[in-house]
Amino acid sequence: MQITKHFSNFARHIAHISGQPMAFIFSCCFLILWLISGFLFEFSDTWQLFINTATTIITFFMVFLIQNTQNRDGEAIQIKLDELIRSHEGAHNALLDLEELTETQLDHIKAKYEKLAQVARQDLLRGLRDTKPKEV
Repeated sequence: MQITKHFSNFARHIAHISGQPMAFIFSCCFLILWLISGFLFEFSDTWQLFINTATTIITFFMVFLIQNTQNRDGEAIQIKLDELIRSHEGAHNALLDLEELTETQLDHIKAKYEKLAQVARQDLLRGLRDTKPKEV
């Protein structure tokens, strides 16, 4: 449990830092220095291998760090949406936890809402209001 907490904090911190403009500027400066160093190392295979290895390792670790952050953010958004549905009178509590349904179940619910949207657009074209809750 402690490792998970530390990893999540670390991942969130790294994702935050890597999304800053200074991280991009630092990366560009690093790349320029690497290009300039090519003259010093006569553009050798080792010189090329250095950037290939470094970028591969960084990319490998960033995939896991960013995915962890995305998972946490996605779960937090789902909880917030579930709370909005739960607390709104007239909302369908059956829509809570939709992300746990199968593709077939989701397609069935989506079709109902697509039909509802189609009816609402037709109502608008006829000059009717589309804000009144309709049964799904």
